[in-house]
Amino acid sequence: MSAPRVVVTGGHGFIGSHLAERLVTAGADVTVLDGGDPPPHLDLLRRHTRHVRGDIRDPDRLAEAIAPGVDLVYHLAAAVGVDTYLSDPLEVIDTNFVGTMRVLERATEVGARVVVASTSEVFGKNPAVPWSEDADRVLGPTTAQRWCYSSSKGLAEHLTFGFVQQHGLAASVVRYFNVYGPRQRPAYVISRSVHRALNGRPPIVYDQGRQTRSFTYVADAVEGTILVGACDRGIGEAFNIGSMRETTIAEAVALVGAVSGAAESAVAADTAEQLGAGYQDLPRRIPDATRARTLLGWSAETRLREGLTRTVEWARANPWWLALSDSGAGR
Repeated sequence: MSAPRVVVTGGHGFIGSHLAERLVTAGADVTVLDGGDPPPHLDLLRRHTRHVRGDIRDPDRLAEAIAPGVDLVYHLAAAVGVDTYLSDPLEVIDTNFVGTMRVLERATEVGARVVVASTSEVFGKNPAVPWSEDADRVLGPTTAQRWCYSSSKGLAEHLTFGFVQQHGLAASVVRYFNVYGPRQRPAYVISRSVHRALNGRPPIVYDQGRQTRSFTYVADAVEGTILVGACDRGIGEAFNIGSMRETTIAEAVALVGAVSGAAESAVAADTAEQLGAGYQDLPRRIPDATRARTLLGWSAETRLREGLTRTVEWARANPWWLALSDSGAGR
């Protein structure tokens, strides 16, 4: 039996690179479509995957990557991050909406199955947590760029389900909840706190750190993503991929300090002062992952302390990552 032919868009990114590595070790024939060459630290991918350099909005590059005979496409390429969608909302909207449409069109042409990566941000500021997959979306005004990312990913989901309904595409959506772990850009609350701790700098805690999140270790997120791609009952469905353990930002940052042995006390910051009054941070972001447990047999098994320990150990062993600048709001 021949190895499954799989494409990972955004396969040099944080979750994408972990996913591509997992697929390679499982024996899949993997092609990565990404805007750059594989970084030196992704040695496994450089040696054992086919690389197509290009933009997901480029039909020629898509046709090169998603060729006839491809069985499955994991679509993770996206414009993400608070710093990105506050500074360049047009790129966020165009990449996440138009890019997803191009991927879905090409997958339909060749008859490939698709798993589209989305985000907990699609729920916006719905106060009724935990959120099930069918919970309402509650967003702020279109004049606030804060919501362009949520809207673009919501439209990408609508596209996905529209292709399922109108074109018979076998496709599913995964919504990630605060995924963290090795290789993540130091612009998010966990990665930024680890980065600052190991560089001898104090962590930053916004708004007293009372906000709660469901931190999900990257290996768990990858496992859930692969299970979705193998579940026929999951076609036409969305899956919340996230831990159901609720943790405050302050608790998470303190745990980073304990695991890393950092002595610096946290520096308090005000979201309104840093990002403007229109940013509208979310007080709670927690999934109901019952569907993933019921249909996939999946749940986020890695406890936060264990995941942080692995992340800190990896960071210490990779000085290139510690030399990066930290950026963004660390959400």
